[in-house]
Amino acid sequence: MINGFGGIFWRTQNLEGVKKWYSDVLKLEIGNWNGTVIKPKEGNETIFSFFAEDDAYFPAEQQVMLNFQVDSIDEMMQHLEQIGVPLAKQKESSEYGSFIWIEDPEGRLIELWEK
Repeated sequence: MINGFGGIFWRTQNLEGVKKWYSDVLKLEIGNWNGTVIKPKEGNETIFSFFAEDDAYFPAEQQVMLNFQVDSIDEMMQHLEQIGVPLAKQKESSEYGSFIWIEDPEGRLIELWEK
């Protein structure tokens, strides 16, 4: 019955600052309606997964974690270094792909994933 995600919505204390950060850091073109449309590329997929409340994968005080797919984790790391965004978790690779974490201006951890 589900065709895909219709959106991800959350509240922010600093709307303009958070919009600018996501635009500058993740290159998302945020529209004047405070959002963007991300059209998945062929072969990309969206994972919907639950974690136990005591799971240590990401901090328990953060109820939801965003995960964005990228074409090249190495190019993303170069971009982040150039604009001064530190990694919150160094690059890890597994059979699932390569992953890094960064932190947005409000302290939310964001996972970046090259499949």
